[in-house]
Amino acid sequence: MTLDFTTLDSLRTHHPAWRLLRSDHAPLVASFLHRVFVAPNVRVMAASTLAEALEDELYALRQRLGEDAFPKKALDYLNDWADTEKGWLRKYYARGSDEPQFDLTPATEKAIAWLGSLTERSFVGTESRLLTLFELLKQMSEGSEADPERRIAELHKRRDEIDAEIARVLSGDVPLLDGTALKDRFQQFMQLARELLTDFREVEHNFRQLDRRVRERIALWEGAKGALLEEIMGERDAIADSDQGKSFRAFWDFLMSSRRQEELTDLLSRVLALPPVADLKPDARTRRVHYDWLEAGEHTQRTVAQLSQQLRRFLDDQAWLENRRIMDILHGIEAKALSLRERPPAGEVMDITASAVSLELPMERPLFSPAQKPLIAAILLQAGEEQDLDAASLYAQAVVDSARLSRHIRHALQGGAQITLRELTEVHPLEHGLAELVAYLQLGSGSFPTVVDEATPELITWEARTSDGAAVRRAARLPRVIFLR
Repeated sequence: MTLDFTTLDSLRTHHPAWRLLRSDHAPLVASFLHRVFVAPNVRVMAASTLAEALEDELYALRQRLGEDAFPKKALDYLNDWADTEKGWLRKYYARGSDEPQFDLTPATEKAIAWLGSLTERSFVGTESRLLTLFELLKQMSEGSEADPERRIAELHKRRDEIDAEIARVLSGDVPLLDGTALKDRFQQFMQLARELLTDFREVEHNFRQLDRRVRERIALWEGAKGALLEEIMGERDAIADSDQGKSFRAFWDFLMSSRRQEELTDLLSRVLALPPVADLKPDARTRRVHYDWLEAGEHTQRTVAQLSQQLRRFLDDQAWLENRRIMDILHGIEAKALSLRERPPAGEVMDITASAVSLELPMERPLFSPAQKPLIAAILLQAGEEQDLDAASLYAQAVVDSARLSRHIRHALQGGAQITLRELTEVHPLEHGLAELVAYLQLGSGSFPTVVDEATPELITWEARTSDGAAVRRAARLPRVIFLR
């Protein structure tokens, strides 16, 4: 990127990292987000948890700077930081949750990392970085060499150097790194470890941008679906087959090896125990930095898998809509053809209506009607007297046993090929009145074969009790219902 005036002026205006550094609340934003996201390596945090942590931070600052220092609520600040104009936080809703989630944007993490590099360092080493650069050049040169003779010559040279070093060690000459070299290499390791954690968010952001571009191309595509898949997807998934995906997959395969994890744990323990490294007072999380890589990589891996799944579902939905539209058109053609089969009309059979613009004036739209919220009066509930409560009605529930009724029908059909509902109620009188009669009819429509004689009505009677306990006679007139074996 060319750092000319126009480019830098555009970055100063539009880039979220630069806007953060220019903000009046930059110390609050950078310090708080570094404490809750970067330092503990937290990838995602719920809105309620993050707002509570920011409220504690604001309370402490108001105690020191005055009550008017930060007048807004914590959640208002978080929503303001997540606004598209600022872009310091990413606010979204996770699947299966109705609570918003917050995460740092890559631009914010870059700004925080740059602020951390402004502090004065007690020791600045250059040897380890030069050796790293030299080693990278050697790997690129050897890895791109296609001549077998030159590759073999380079391997022989490396083997001679290893043999010479083994001979020196066997003779008692064991070269050791001094304290300065150890400090130099350890600082280089810590810088690369922090940069790797910072890069994970940018990799995840790039995956989301790639997914968005693919969705836009799918939505605007007007050609054949096969050509779209060939252009976007190729033979493999578009997200996983990108440069970001290949590099991340290689890193993940390397780090997921149990042997590599054990080796990293052993090396970190041995290096942190060295006196020159202990004098630097490294962070306690340095001992488990590879586990931080695993957590950040796993979160990115889940994001990639979720994006790939959403992309496949998006393609399936597009295909389903296309197929449904085609089937609707075919069914319409079939229906018109069948209606004209016997008597085809003369002249034109079908006209295609010309396309027209559907106009909708702004004043035709209904105005907004605010929802009426009910007002709940604050009335104190008074407890009633115990003797005024009659709980007998709570237990006086009538339950119709369908299994018992089924047994009655089966027993009656054992002695004959059929029996009417009236005869069945005479043998087994109705105990629960109309509810039991309806249960018999339900069994006749589902569990037992029945015949209904509409021309012959029958009167079914039963005895019921009134609320005061008096016996009354009830009756129901309905067509004859015959249960068959």
